Amino acid sequence: MEFKIIKPRDQAYGQFDDGKIIEQKPIGFSGEGSLINRLGPLFYWAWGHSSEPAEIGLHPHQGFEIITYVIKGKGYHRDTLGTVSVVEEGGTQLMQTGSGVYHAEALKEPSEVFQIWFEPHLGQAIKRTPTYSQYNSEDFSVLEKESVTIKTILGNGSPMKIVTDAGMWDISIPNGTVYTHSLAPNRTLAGLAIKGDGSFTLDTNQPNHFRHKDFVIVQSGQGGKVTIQALDKDLRIFLIEVPTEVEYPLYRKPR
Repeated sequence: MEFKIIKPRDQAYGQFDDGKIIEQKPIGFSGEGSLINRLGPLFYWAWGHSSEPAEIGLHPHQGFEIITYVIKGKGYHRDTLGTVSVVEEGGTQLMQTGSGVYHAEALKEPSEVFQIWFEPHLGQAIKRTPTYSQYNSEDFSVLEKESVTIKTILGNGSPMKIVTDAGMWDISIPNGTVYTHSLAPNRTLAGLAIKGDGSFTLDTNQPNHFRHKDFVIVQSGQGGKVTIQALDKDLRIFLIEVPTEVEYPLYRKPR
């Protein structure tokens, strides 16, 4: 298995509404300077923060499956499907943008959110009717295992389903405790440490240390086990697993 740590300086950064929303982007758009351009069908990943009211006006999307996960605060949404919604802390919204939809976003109190784009087969996706779905925090499965809290956002037991092959987990690991993730052959595991520091150990190899805000990538050939340990303080890490390669053409994302 291969392991990479992408420091914040090698990730992209962006802003909206005159800097009221600041985004750290482990995977950015073309020209934004992120070292990682995409991971298989994981096309984009932004971590947004706002300390005051801010808005992003109506703008279009097509084809991609877009998940917004509210870490703190609330996310406000309206779209040309007629949707007006508020996503509470721990909840998500899913736009399967299909043949096309416009939407607007707002943060009206101090908030922290992820926006993550997955790429299905776009030639098929753009023929589908666009849809919007919303899920509250309590809709998701939460497993307590040896003091580790594992919230499944995408994958077995989650009510949220997408076309793209992907799994997502919000994981809290107490200081000194470990979590083990089994990775099948030819899969990629990406992690973003949103609180605390830790280490990744691949099978029986030496641990690889990472810090808060680091973007961690593990790519398996034959598969194996990835052990994550919290160091010095409690760790909260968000994990996404996708196939390293897919059997359909992916959009050629310019640098």
